[in-house]
Amino acid sequence: MAITASQVKELRDSTGAGMMDAKKALTETDGNMEAAVDWLRTKGLAKAAKKAGRVAAEGLVGVAVRDGQGVAVEVNSETDFVAKNPDFQSMVAAFAEKALDAADVDALKAAQHLGKSVEEALTEAITVIGENLSLRRLVRVEGETVVSYVHNAATAGMGKIGVLVALKGKDNGIGKQIAMHVAATSPASLSEADLDPALIEREKHVLTEQARESGKPEAVIEKMIVGRMAKFFEEVTLLGQKFVVNPDVTVAQAAKDAGVEVTGFARVAVGEGIEKRNEDFAAEVAKTLQGN
Repeated sequence: MAITASQVKELRDSTGAGMMDAKKALTETDGNMEAAVDWLRTKGLAKAAKKAGRVAAEGLVGVAVRDGQGVAVEVNSETDFVAKNPDFQSMVAAFAEKALDAADVDALKAAQHLGKSVEEALTEAITVIGENLSLRRLVRVEGETVVSYVHNAATAGMGKIGVLVALKGKDNGIGKQIAMHVAATSPASLSEADLDPALIEREKHVLTEQARESGKPEAVIEKMIVGRMAKFFEEVTLLGQKFVVNPDVTVAQAAKDAGVEVTGFARVAVGEGIEKRNEDFAAEVAKTLQGN
């Protein structure tokens, strides 16, 4: 029988299983919802789905570079302990290599890994490891030369922060220094031209209101804002920042002195933007007791 999208959605909502797993379960059971749930449980997929409600904000960022392109892949886990697991690390490394040939994170999930899709491999790992795992992000940088750097490395090519820097020209070591700079300063954009207009307007508004509090005339305030916005751009754009290796020059100048031009970058930090649940021990015990 034909399986409808609404059936697949219903099964996904009730079990937390992936779309393809839900569709396959319904196909195998002729659309019988209860039988499909049992099919998922039999395959261990429903067990994995039950963990999907847990916050996965730890894990690793794996990086890989090949032929003028670099990728950073974030794979999350619930605890930092899992990030130290050699099997988990091997999986992250494999996913990063696969990502070099994937257009986006969805394509990576569909890519083949050891006879199964990456998404299926991740689901199996959830069952084995016993924690919710998530393939969250794939970020790509392309250029004439791409350099990678990992901060707080767990092992080669992966750690808590992954950085990619694209250069025009031959790298002579400056690439890694700039990548380390990016890891340390987390610039908002490459240059003023790449900065989010909403961020610029918000900062300009704040600075303007601050200046008005001083009671100065509008003409004076306008000149003050020009200078303060210039300072803002120096602080948040990579090319405008003072180079951590030599604060006497900007990153743009340091690159120029080294005979290269920075054309792009990416910085991916584990758990960035994920709201972590913080409960004290007493609250955790009370919660457990309430459930008994």
